[in-house]
Amino acid sequence: MSPLAEIPFARAAQDPTGSCLRDGERAFDNARFAADVRRLAQRLGALGIAPGDTVAVMLPNCAEIVTTMFAAWYRGSALTPVNAALTDDEARYQLQDSAAAVLVGDERARELAASVGIAWLDAASIDGDDLAVEPDDGPAAAADDFALIIYTSGTTGRPKGVLLDHANLDAMSGSLVEHFSLSAADTSLLVLPLFHANGLIAGTLAPLRAGGDVVVAPRFAPDTFWELVETARPTYFSAVPTIYAVLDARTTREVDTSSLRFLVCGAAPMPAELIMRFEKRFGVPVVEGYGLSESSVASNINPLDGPRKPGTVGIALPGQEVAVVSPSGEHLPPGARGEVVIRGANVMRGYLGRPEETAKVIKDGWLHTGDVGIVDEDGYLRIVDRIKDLIIRGGENIYPKEIEECLYAHPAVLEAAVVGRPDAVLGEVPVAYVAPRPGRVVAPEELRVHCAARLARYKVPEQFEVRTELPKNSVGKLVKGLLREPSQV
Repeated sequence: MSPLAEIPFARAAQDPTGSCLRDGERAFDNARFAADVRRLAQRLGALGIAPGDTVAVMLPNCAEIVTTMFAAWYRGSALTPVNAALTDDEARYQLQDSAAAVLVGDERARELAASVGIAWLDAASIDGDDLAVEPDDGPAAAADDFALIIYTSGTTGRPKGVLLDHANLDAMSGSLVEHFSLSAADTSLLVLPLFHANGLIAGTLAPLRAGGDVVVAPRFAPDTFWELVETARPTYFSAVPTIYAVLDARTTREVDTSSLRFLVCGAAPMPAELIMRFEKRFGVPVVEGYGLSESSVASNINPLDGPRKPGTVGIALPGQEVAVVSPSGEHLPPGARGEVVIRGANVMRGYLGRPEETAKVIKDGWLHTGDVGIVDEDGYLRIVDRIKDLIIRGGENIYPKEIEECLYAHPAVLEAAVVGRPDAVLGEVPVAYVAPRPGRVVAPEELRVHCAARLARYKVPEQFEVRTELPKNSVGKLVKGLLREPSQV
C-alpha cells in the first residue's frame, strides 16, 4: 500500500476540521477533501478505471487537480496532468502517448476526449459539500505502481513521458519534508503550474504529507501577488527566476512578508546578485535548488540551517547522491567540471515507451542530466551550463551562463539569454538577447562595453539584441531554442 494515497484519509481521521486546501474563496478541511477524493475515485471506478490505467486532467491551477491526483491513486491509477495552454494537437499527443483512459476537465476537454475516443469527466462536478460517501475497500495503489506521468517540455523533439512511481514520490516528498523541516504549521503557496512535478510534489504533496496546508494561487500576476501573500499568510512558495526578477522590478510598496520563513527558486539558474538583492529587500531567505522531472523534481537545495552559497544550488538532498563525471564516466574530484549525475530512490523508472532513451540517461543506477556542474569541497553544486548549450568559438569553450550572469549585473537588465550562432570562420559566436527592467532603456553598445570590462574578449557576444521580453515556456523558464532559429537572429 502506498502511504501517499492514504494521506487525505489519515489527515481526516486525525483532524477532520483541520485546514487542508484553499483555492480562492473555497476552503477544504481534511474531512471534505477526503470525501471529495473518495467520491471522485468511485466515479472513476464507475467509468471502468482500474489499477494500471492512466487518468488525465487538463485544467488551469485549481483544487480539482489535486483531488484528481489522489482519486487516481485511490484507484491504483497514474495521473498525467495536461497543460491547458497546449494546442489541441499537442494535448491529443499526450493523451494518446500516455494511453489515458479518461480526461478530467472542462468543455474543451470533453471535445478532446471525444476526438481520441476516451471517457470524459466534468471537473465542475467534483467539488461537493456532502461528506457521505459509499463505503469501499480504500486506496488500491502500491509502492511500485506508477503515480505520475510528467511530460517534458519537448525542446529537443516530441515531449517524453517521465514515469514516476509511488516509491519515487515517497522518497522525494520525504526528502523535502526533512530538508525544510516541514510541519503542520507550514502553508505552501502554489505559484507554479500543477502540470509540472514541482507544483505537484514540492508545492502540494510535501506540505500535505507534513500535515500542512496548500493555497492554490491563480495565474501569477505581479500587481496582486503580494496582496495574496499578505492574505493567505504562506510560510513558503517556490518560483522561477523570472518571477523573482519581475517582483523585484515591479514592487513599489512596502510588503508584509512576516509569514514567510523561506522561498525556493528552481527550474533555471538564478543570478547570485538577484538572490542577494531580493533577500535584502524582502527579508526572506531565498534558497536556490536544482533538479529535473527525471529525479522527481529536486536533488540539490541550499540549506536553511547552515551556510547558503548564492551562485550554487546547494547540497544534495537527504537520500540522494550527486556527483560530476567525465565524458568517459569517471567520477571527478571537488572543483572539477563535468556532467552532473544523480542516484537515489527518487530517480524515475524511465521514459514511457522509450527504453533506448531511458538507457541513454540512466547508466549503472546514475541519472545523467546533461548539465555541466562543479561540486566544491563542501559538497555544494554549481551549475555551469547545459552540455548542449556549450558554444565553441574558434576552439575556445564558452558557457553562456557566465555571460548571462555578467549581463544580469547590469542595473537595466531584467532578462538575458545567450545562444550560439553559426560563423563561417570561428564555427560559432555568442549572441545575447536582453529584456530591460520596466522603465529602463539600454542600448546594445552599452551592453557591449559592460561585458568587455568584465569578460575575456572571446566571450563578449558578437551581437546584442534588446527586446521588450524574451520567449518563455509555461513555467516562466526562458526558451533558448526559439532564439536559435535563424528567423530570430
